[in-house]
Amino acid sequence: MTENRYSKIHVSISSGVARVTIDNPPVNVLDVVVMREIRGFLASVRDLPSVTVIVFDSANPDFFIAHVDMSLIDDPHAFDELAKDAPVGLNVFQDFAETLRRQPQLTIVKLAGIARGGGAEFVAAADMSFAASGRGRLSQCEALMGIIPGGGATQLLAHRLGRARALEAILGADLFDAETAERYGWVNRALPDDKLDAFVDRLARNVAALPTGVVAAAKHAVPPADLSEGLARENKAWADLFTLPVVERLIRGGLARGAQTRDGELRIEELLRELGAPASQ
Repeated sequence: MTENRYSKIHVSISSGVARVTIDNPPVNVLDVVVMREIRGFLASVRDLPSVTVIVFDSANPDFFIAHVDMSLIDDPHAFDELAKDAPVGLNVFQDFAETLRRQPQLTIVKLAGIARGGGAEFVAAADMSFAASGRGRLSQCEALMGIIPGGGATQLLAHRLGRARALEAILGADLFDAETAERYGWVNRALPDDKLDAFVDRLARNVAALPTGVVAAAKHAVPPADLSEGLARENKAWADLFTLPVVERLIRGGLARGAQTRDGELRIEELLRELGAPASQ
């Protein structure tokens, strides 16, 4: 079954497996529509017994999710509608990640391109993630814009990677290849590019074929960690930094130099470093 009611995701459901393909050209930025459609889809299948596994991938071979849409700096109220239901103390991006973490179905990311910022947080929020060697890459590049991650990464990465490696990812702001991400625990496995699809598809089908109740029991027995206190700290620290003039300068400078274009996004860490972020603090 294929669902056509979305504009920036493509959904198909077969044999207990829902496949959600993100398609927001040119680089799959995480904008209001993408967030609304993913949240809407998750809500629509939350109580469906016919869906056991959800696999997320991308229609773009270069990017899974680039990052949150930087052009929204000109529309500070764009997320107000999504934010109104966020729990007290959480911002809309944290709530988005928490919605994925609390989904009753098993969630899997198939990472065959770059995921940065909010995209990398989405990968870390999923139950499992598998990356293509040579193409699957991850980065928390927010420090280069004068802020820290604000969608859960400080807590998700500390939980997954440990404090030292989380700080390396957040403050080093480098692009991690799939093999390093696997070694650090950011993804489950790095797989050869030509093996990724078959591996994830087989895993998803096998899980979906388990007897009724097994997935729910496993997720109940191995629940996501309670990150609420840390997320509140992250939200305050992120919000305090976001009001500084340097942040607007760096974001606008990044957009002027090619951020959110394919060529610019392939080198965005270098592009943002060229703006002189350290000297501007």
